[in-house]
Amino acid sequence: MTVSSLPRFVRQPGPPETERMVAIAAGGSRFDLKLDAGLPLLEAVHRGFTKEGFESGACDLDGVTLARLSYCIPALSKTPDHVAFYSDTYRPAGPTMISRGTLTFGRRDAAPFFHAHALWREADGKFMGGHILPEQTFLAKPATVRAIGLSGALFDAGPDAETGFKIFSPVIAPAAPADGPFVSVFAIRLRPNSDFCGSLEKLCADHGISHAVLRGGVGSTIGVRFEDGREAPNFATEIFVREGRITPGADGRPEASVDVGLIDYQAQIFEGRFKRGDNPVLITFEIILETDRPWPA
Repeated sequence: MTVSSLPRFVRQPGPPETERMVAIAAGGSRFDLKLDAGLPLLEAVHRGFTKEGFESGACDLDGVTLARLSYCIPALSKTPDHVAFYSDTYRPAGPTMISRGTLTFGRRDAAPFFHAHALWREADGKFMGGHILPEQTFLAKPATVRAIGLSGALFDAGPDAETGFKIFSPVIAPAAPADGPFVSVFAIRLRPNSDFCGSLEKLCADHGISHAVLRGGVGSTIGVRFEDGREAPNFATEIFVREGRITPGADGRPEASVDVGLIDYQAQIFEGRFKRGDNPVLITFEIILETDRPWPA
């Protein structure tokens, strides 16, 4: 029998916050986000959200074709300032077709910004994935993707003493001017070593929520353990949520079912369903969780 050596806790360089999850109740509105060709992906996303009346939210990137892609993958840190870092920047030649991906949109330094992880097919046929660099990636042709905008909250990137990174976290914001209709959501950030499924299940249990859907999800976990017994054995990952739901389990309590895609620091790609209770966050994970409650509550 093989014994796994995958750690389930990684100590960060800075002091941990007492609260391991930030969750802001907000309104959410689903819409089709139109992305214009020829623009930097960041500008196209910004224009699309602004047109609908939102300054923050999440969208998928499925089927988007990029004229120019700039990205990095996870890397081991060369200094004690971080537990993991980024690789050099890669820029594959020719157009790139995104297979699956997720993007969180918000602001950084008072300007539009996004955090996006995806898997894609490059022009030479290579299947790859990673962390997309916002200002250095351009659209090849128009696209329409599924999105959700936030009202009453937004993701704002700020310094994080625990990890040493500048990280998206939800903050309270004015109501969006969009017309809606709105559903009830939580804008969430999970901090290091928080169990992914367990944290969402507890949030739902604490608020009496029996059904919820993940409408976004970008971050990293300490490797991955899958429901079918497979492992992504390297601790540094770039992950996105492909699909996720909370439903009542056999005992009536909330249970999470979450499918993900990821790449690790050795450029190994994995896809599958999280094993519940066994996937702690490495650096951060931001999520929009749509609940079965009306908005406003």
